[in-house]
Amino acid sequence: MTDLVKLSAAHMAKGLQSGEFSARELTDAHLSRIEAVEGQLNAFVTVTGEDARATADAVDEARAKGESLAPLAGVPVAVKDVVVTKGIQTTAGSKILEGWIPPYDATLVENLRDAKLPILGKTNMDEFAMGSSTETSAYGNTHNPWDLERIPGGSGGGSSAAIAGFEAPLAIGTDTGGSIRQPAAVTGTVGVKPTYGSVSRYGLIAMASSLDQAGPCTRTVEDAALLHEVIGGYDPKDSTSLKDGFGNFVEAARAKDVKGMRIGVIEELEGEGFDPLVKQRFEESLALLEKAGAEIVRVSCPNFKYALGAYYLIMPSEASSNLAKFDGMRFGMRVVPEDHPTAEKVMAATRGQGFGAEVKRRILLGTYALSSGYYDAYYGSAQKVRTLVQRDFAAAFEKCDVLASPTAPTVAFRLGENTDNPLKMYLNDIATIPANLAGVPGLSLPSGLAEDSMPAGFQFLAPAMADDRLYRAGGALEALLEDTWGGPLLNNAPALEGGAK
Repeated sequence: MTDLVKLSAAHMAKGLQSGEFSARELTDAHLSRIEAVEGQLNAFVTVTGEDARATADAVDEARAKGESLAPLAGVPVAVKDVVVTKGIQTTAGSKILEGWIPPYDATLVENLRDAKLPILGKTNMDEFAMGSSTETSAYGNTHNPWDLERIPGGSGGGSSAAIAGFEAPLAIGTDTGGSIRQPAAVTGTVGVKPTYGSVSRYGLIAMASSLDQAGPCTRTVEDAALLHEVIGGYDPKDSTSLKDGFGNFVEAARAKDVKGMRIGVIEELEGEGFDPLVKQRFEESLALLEKAGAEIVRVSCPNFKYALGAYYLIMPSEASSNLAKFDGMRFGMRVVPEDHPTAEKVMAATRGQGFGAEVKRRILLGTYALSSGYYDAYYGSAQKVRTLVQRDFAAAFEKCDVLASPTAPTVAFRLGENTDNPLKMYLNDIATIPANLAGVPGLSLPSGLAEDSMPAGFQFLAPAMADDRLYRAGGALEALLEDTWGGPLLNNAPALEGGAK
């Protein structure tokens, strides 16, 4: 069944529709794969085999009766553990929520269930999505399938590792400052951050409400488009949900045509700090796009250099507010001190033991930035920078259809290499953060192998509500690159069956 799990989701869907294999066979193949390699990857917090098989059986039964089914019905999916799932433990990678069984589904999970995608389980992540390496999870480090001694990115390293390790063909991630795109870049996969508000946030455990956005993690651009069309759309339960349509993503991904498209290269996101081979793979990709008929334009976004600092004031400020609900009183973990327990002592003990070091760091940063006397100087100033970043995007998109940059400045670093250096860790998101501040969509796809024969990523950014441009450009570049590689980049990844390299 190894070959079966290595098909694209689109090919899996065709095989199911033609009767080449059943949804139960496909689901069992992935569950067997999880059993075989999960001990090496630790991509999942919870595996839900019984639930997945029940959905697969329902798909096979409906197909046998000739019922009309959604395009991806029967294709398995994994869900980041920050997304609420009814009857399935949801931890957000934190000890404070260990054992919590939600009584409801997030809207995007309802959409997955309605489309009859078997849910394989919940993927590992940095605690409350705070991290760039999936090393802050209370449930252990996730490992990169390309090199088990390296990080799979963060915060959604579990989803990206599951995709790259062929444990799942599709996965859901969330992106607050790059948590879908950066893991995609370092694992040789595809990740999309949709336009803010185009995929419902109802049922996402919030870190920073004005920045968080759920999106697809896949192995191909077409698969990302297929999954995006399942989870997207207006939701009255989300006050930030957009009612406008966003075009046909699948059609755009399949067009594979950039003739006449203006692609803007962001000067501020290709200089100092980017590994030489990461930059080389980026320039080679641009050359392929230009040869295919795209016009390459150099653009300047001068305020992007302030984006990282602004983000690390806005994000922790919103996080400190959102995480106040985890107090040991209403749900989740509760620690009761033996000595005269009061509500204040219970809250302090629960939060002290339940939260990890990175979460505590960001809560303290955010609380300080919002405190009396500092609000205008820090949080208020950061919001002004956010407006300047939005204006930079608006000016750039007057000159081009999409923007481009490397997704991450380096390839995957080694586990433990940056855990004592928060600033170096935060710099991994320097190219992805601006999109979250502005609410625009972004897509990362593999651009080739860089330092240490590890994957590098190429990022496209588009105007808000123009996600289809990402799929058009991404699908075209993917096809061009695969022609030069002789197939998908993941074909070059070390096999895990006999022990990874």
